[in-house]
Amino acid sequence: MSAPLRLMAVHAHPDDESSKGAATMARYVAEGVEVLVVTCTGGERGSILNPKMDRPEIRANIAEVRRQEMEEARRILGVRQTFLGFVDSGLPEDENEPLPEGCFAVQPVAEAAARLVAEVRAFRPHVILTYDDDGGYPHPDHIMTNRISVLAFEAAGDPDRYPGLGEPWQPLKLYYHMSFTRARFEALHQAMTERGLGSPYADWISRWEDRPQKWEVTTRVPCAEYFEIRDRALLAHATQIDPDGTWFACPREIQQEVWPTEDYHLARSLVDTELPEDDLFAGI
Repeated sequence: MSAPLRLMAVHAHPDDESSKGAATMARYVAEGVEVLVVTCTGGERGSILNPKMDRPEIRANIAEVRRQEMEEARRILGVRQTFLGFVDSGLPEDENEPLPEGCFAVQPVAEAAARLVAEVRAFRPHVILTYDDDGGYPHPDHIMTNRISVLAFEAAGDPDRYPGLGEPWQPLKLYYHMSFTRARFEALHQAMTERGLGSPYADWISRWEDRPQKWEVTTRVPCAEYFEIRDRALLAHATQIDPDGTWFACPREIQQEVWPTEDYHLARSLVDTELPEDDLFAGI
């Protein structure tokens, strides 16, 4: 028997793995792929976005609560998961506001990437998922996640870089998440409007007016039958996801019909593949 394929998803905070690429991971787990989620920070500075969970005892123990939520989401998705151990940088209200001392986003990139290089060499993934160079949205931890992921992809296979962190291993493909595209939200908005349902997406779509899509979608992974698992993993992050909020405004059956894929941009490939793809492991 051949060795199983391996997929690594690198994320900034607990809950990011469930809001970006979760159905893809669940599909590949069902198909026998080994999947590891690497979470860069503990989400210590994340706001409580579900008003039902905004209680003093939760605010006082937010780091431990988010670890517990991550463990439940990991169980639902069927993946492995590890923390790199960096401290959440928070999302500053003003772009000129200094970031907290010692947080993830202020670490020297080469030093921060060492922890991820060690994980890559230990897990030996064929494919790595991460964010684009804008972080998907400009959260400093998401941008830093991109930077260390790109560096680790390039360095993990080089025996002269990061000696002492395990046997070199070269991943073959690197993808950026394309979860929140204008085309997807326009399709969902139209479908809800045609069915006489109130759509919450008009404001979201308007945000793209002055922010054109930087990366093209190269890869669409069919995974609609795993949207239910994705949704349960999202709900496991109860401090972050309001079950009555926008995440669940569009009925799942509409999503499955209108946009049954999760989408990616192939940023690096060391194997021959033909675009567009419908499989992250195409060419491997």
